[in-house]
Amino acid sequence: MADERLKQHTIGWIGTGRMGYAMAERLLKAGADVAVWNRTKSKAEPLAELGATVVDSPADLADRDIVFTMVAGPDDFKNVTIGENGVLSVNGTVPQLLVDCTTISEEAACTVREAAAKLGTQMLNAPVSGNAKVVKAGKLSIVASGDKKAYDIAEPYLETVGRGVSYVGEGELARMVKICHNVFLGVVAQSLAEITVLAEKGGVPRHAFLDFINKSVMGSMFTTYKTPSYVNLDLTPTFTPVLLRKDMDLGLSAARGLEVPMPVAAATREVIQTLIGNGYVDCDFAALLELEAKASGYDIEPENVEVSTGL
Repeated sequence: MADERLKQHTIGWIGTGRMGYAMAERLLKAGADVAVWNRTKSKAEPLAELGATVVDSPADLADRDIVFTMVAGPDDFKNVTIGENGVLSVNGTVPQLLVDCTTISEEAACTVREAAAKLGTQMLNAPVSGNAKVVKAGKLSIVASGDKKAYDIAEPYLETVGRGVSYVGEGELARMVKICHNVFLGVVAQSLAEITVLAEKGGVPRHAFLDFINKSVMGSMFTTYKTPSYVNLDLTPTFTPVLLRKDMDLGLSAARGLEVPMPVAAATREVIQTLIGNGYVDCDFAALLELEAKASGYDIEPENVEVSTGL
């Protein structure tokens, strides 16, 4: 049954990669009026079967009430918003609200926020935590910052995309939260790879060790849904090492600016760089496990054991 709150505004959606597609799909299935654009149009076209209007450029979304963006990084974000044929490039027509779900730099966010404000468009930062499987399971986490009235407008749509939203205040605060989150993601993934290899070289099957971790106080949604990748070496990308390096760099840059020492994060960043240098580029960052095994002197093999993602 459609949520009547989702019929109050028309929605534009920019970016239908793995994450963006799954998020837009949830809005469409809930009954929202959504028009979508993606650089590779064919990746957006299947959403038409759910009722989406597929447009030819971000500028074609300028007449939408709320426009969401879910793109690869800061340059892409600026291009689709204030660049040529960006959603804010149409004279006299702009959306009421721009909601960015991308993890980008504060500089890029501030640049677009200022440009949007001059045109009468409010901007809300709403980066997310999870991957496409998490979105489909309805367990995506979202942190938002910006004008509180703008947040109140976007909240029903954000709640539809995820399992709940944390509003943390004005301005760019959500960016800081998400960057800190992704630095933690990298550190935990590397630490989990290290202890899993240690347990396996000590004779413990990976699936059994991770089953214990997931049932212990150290287990989490992350360790559980990453377990199939670690057990069966499924490196189908959900988040690539290159994207993780980008976020680690953003976090370490912020730390330098604020004079916060982050030795563990800095060491993890260099491991991720080594991972990329060894050719792990277009795969999932769970490849950290393979790199750790190689550094430990053995070739790790899939266990081919069926384990739950917990989702």
